[in-house]
Amino acid sequence: MSEESSFWVNLTEKLLGLLVVAIGALMLYFTATSTDNLNVFTGFFVFVSVVLIVIGLFLLIVRPSE
Repeated sequence: MSEESSFWVNLTEKLLGLLVVAIGALMLYFTATSTDNLNVFTGFFVFVSVVLIVIGLFLLIVRPSE
């Protein structure tokens, strides 16, 4: 039972990591392509996008404890 639940936890963590990286990358792309519309908030959105990408990569790299 623990091996099966560990598999699903690991799979869910990896999929969540991919989703967070994709959201961060999309945010970074749309921020970079519309800097003239964002004006002073460009730096904020770049920071948030990079943080999301780092969190997603962390979720992809780290193994959960068993």
